[in-house]
Amino acid sequence: MTTGPENRCRLVLIVPDIADIEERRTMLADALRGGDVASVIVPQYGLDDTLFQKHAERLVPVIQEAGAAALIAGDSRVAGRAKADGLHIAGGVVELAEAIEKHTPKLIVGGGNAGDRHNALEVGEVRPDYIFFGKLDGDIKPEAHPKNVALGEWWAAMIEIPCIVMGGTDPASALVVAESGAEFVALRQAVFGEAAAAARIVAEVNALLDEKAPRFDD
Repeated sequence: MTTGPENRCRLVLIVPDIADIEERRTMLADALRGGDVASVIVPQYGLDDTLFQKHAERLVPVIQEAGAAALIAGDSRVAGRAKADGLHIAGGVVELAEAIEKHTPKLIVGGGNAGDRHNALEVGEVRPDYIFFGKLDGDIKPEAHPKNVALGEWWAAMIEIPCIVMGGTDPASALVVAESGAEFVALRQAVFGEAAAAARIVAEVNALLDEKAPRFDD
């Protein structure tokens, strides 16, 4: 039996909405020093395409040097120029299917926008690398949204495609997601809400998951 993080729910970080590139880079690098992170999603937020490109080119190497996969939300051209590992598609099934057809297996391609089981099954039919339950900026309460946790639990029990469930603003929400059987939990404000604490919180979340998260081969 393996006991490393690969055998339990792992952490996915969503980069916060910060306009200053260097501040954003420093905060992300600090968080990644805290311990195991499977991947990092970089959303565009309100940045124009040129500025988003600059942000991506500064952040992707930091992510990759930490051993995580760098996923750019939405823009395949930005992902390609920044040499990212993958694309996160937040749009519908048609957009996701087109991205999968065009970019796999060269890039990881996943996404969601699946608000119910029917939508989720439609997403599953196009065979993404993962499905995401929730919104990238959906961490508006301390706990993970119960609907997303329930979808993750249902999905993980019957579908082999891994799922990421959006957590809440409380780092402890990661354990609730892990207990659903989901392979990954995404955190944003829970880690980056207080810049100086990012590394400590990543370490604490990993320790919590090491101690209490269910193991996938149990």
